[in-house]
Amino acid sequence: MQDLKSGRTYVADVPAPTPAAGQVLVRVRASAVSAGTERALVDFAKSGLIGKARRRPDLARQVLRKARRDGVFMTWRMAQDRLEQPLPLGYSCAGVVEALGEGVEDFAVGDGVACAGSGYANHAEFAAVPENLCARLPAGTAWDEAALTTLGAISLQGFRLSDAKLGESVAVVGLGLLGQLAARLAKAAGCRVFGVDLDEARLETARAAGVEAAARSDAERAGTAFTAGRGFDAVLIAADGATNDPIELSTALARERGVIVAVGNVLLGVQRDAFYRKELTLKVSRSYGPGRYDPVYEEGGLDYPYGHVRWTERRNLEEFVRLLAAGALNLGPVITHRLPIAEGAEAYALISNGNRSALGVVLEYPAASSPATRVAVDGNRAARRGEGVGVLGAGAFATTVMLPAIRDSGASLRGVASLSGMRAKAAAERFGFAFASSKAEEVLGDAGAETVVILTRHNRHAEQACAALAAGKNVFVEKPLCLNLEELDRIEAARRAGGGILAVGFNRRFAPMTEALKAGFAGASGPKAVQIRVNAGALPQGHWAADPAQGGRLLGEGCHFIDWANYIVGAAPVSADARSLGRKPGEQDWMLRLLYADGSAADILYTSEGDSALGKERYEAHGGGVSAVLEDFRRLSVCRDGKESSFRDWLAADKGHARQWKAFFAAVKTGGAAPVAWEEIARTMRAAFAAQESLRRGAPVELCR
Repeated sequence: MQDLKSGRTYVADVPAPTPAAGQVLVRVRASAVSAGTERALVDFAKSGLIGKARRRPDLARQVLRKARRDGVFMTWRMAQDRLEQPLPLGYSCAGVVEALGEGVEDFAVGDGVACAGSGYANHAEFAAVPENLCARLPAGTAWDEAALTTLGAISLQGFRLSDAKLGESVAVVGLGLLGQLAARLAKAAGCRVFGVDLDEARLETARAAGVEAAARSDAERAGTAFTAGRGFDAVLIAADGATNDPIELSTALARERGVIVAVGNVLLGVQRDAFYRKELTLKVSRSYGPGRYDPVYEEGGLDYPYGHVRWTERRNLEEFVRLLAAGALNLGPVITHRLPIAEGAEAYALISNGNRSALGVVLEYPAASSPATRVAVDGNRAARRGEGVGVLGAGAFATTVMLPAIRDSGASLRGVASLSGMRAKAAAERFGFAFASSKAEEVLGDAGAETVVILTRHNRHAEQACAALAAGKNVFVEKPLCLNLEELDRIEAARRAGGGILAVGFNRRFAPMTEALKAGFAGASGPKAVQIRVNAGALPQGHWAADPAQGGRLLGEGCHFIDWANYIVGAAPVSADARSLGRKPGEQDWMLRLLYADGSAADILYTSEGDSALGKERYEAHGGGVSAVLEDFRRLSVCRDGKESSFRDWLAADKGHARQWKAFFAAVKTGGAAPVAWEEIARTMRAAFAAQESLRRGAPVELCR
């Protein structure tokens, strides 16, 4: 793992991951270290805050925008949280399938597989990898060579983009690991291959594979001789560096109308005149093929039609494995170092500090190991009666917002579970939990955890809430409580049978400025007009929060604002009328009007199309001679009897998370009533379901009065 804050690279014992639907659990036998990508990440981690800002000015700008909107304190806490999250290293490994997640059909337990993907195919004894990022290995394939499959697929995709054909000439600029693999693949395809590098040992390794190679100082002369003065049909840039020399050399080597493909991480300061005179084509290869960075393909398991996308990333992985098994690549000389996983940190010392002797660095793992899904962190901590808390989920919201509030309340922290055992362990260590696990059952079955906090993805809320209630636990669920009326009914039945206190993360009603706004309407009679504008920003394509199967944004986030409107009006809506704006998937742009029996109305505009310089949330309420405006929970104005009262928070936007948890936990300890009655929770969820139905129908939906 890599510590972004201290820059330390280290090995740690964490719970083995649990495979999610569509994933396979792999007992890793070997993994390959990428001297380019991973070294860049380690170097980034070792730079200070100023160095990080210089390397990633885009992230620095995001931090400044957030500080203007949410305040300095909240932004600083978010930035620190990101820095304190350890990053798993590695993205290319091979091993044996240990277990299958739900829905996996292409693999069986015991299959040998090569695996790909940052965050999946980690340097770890066990890895949970989506099936579209796995390729089955033929029997007898060497683990160390199979561990190079992802890097081979990267090289293969770059070669495919060059469109080089049998008998054509290909130059490979940079003979590191990617370059060595690219040169061998081009040879296997029947091309005439020429390599260039600064290091004589790497040149010799390429020559041993039948590649003619020259030092950089002699590259243009030797390349001219190799092609009889015609130039190369294709040039693959597999170098890694912060100069324009690789692209300048490539333009000199290429023939007229040749193709240059950037495979490595290099500067592309293209001189127009050089490209113009030869009419060159420049392509940038995107990792290991079509499907990369598409969550629908990688996480959802949806393949692209074979007849339309011949070479997806999985098919590139499979083809590299086929060539490897056929003996067409001879990768033995490429692997220069083999280290056990316990010495993993030393592998990064090998590829750092300009050391060019390390070409292929492979980590090896014990054959006889079993996945441990629970790791003790803080001894066998005893829970005080009524105060033991277990947590499901260890994502950014959990570690930035909820876990600090839970810790500061004095709760006895029992266990934290996440499908990613690494994230569970990191959260447990940081906040002082007794154990970490990759299985929710470990927390649900812990007798010391009398309260369970559910901070997982939306589609798991109902199932986990019912299980916790059935186990006699008190339950705090981040919004939304569930995804449909059937799940709501099941939760209500479980709540009645279990008898525990249930709370849902409708925190905005607990915000100090919401309380001040509501107090401003005390004694004011008559209907109210509420207007809410949410400048939410767009989610990346394929983001889980925009997935309709996980609620989409209307249900997943809209329930917050429905609850706030219900709280201010003080009644249940009787109809919901929602309309979609634009065509983005996942209900990212919509308008909703809620009508109430007393004549009140609430209008909610939710948009992903606004400018980020504008604040995110604005609330207005009018009625009974009172008007109030709330901006991002940092500025509030209440006008009554011709006078204006103003409130401002310069440091942070307090949206009520800590106050809600404090109220809930006090009820748990004293056996008091839930801070928000079940009827109000159900009211909000039913209104959200009605709004979703209205959006689909294009017509208002009546709610039961």
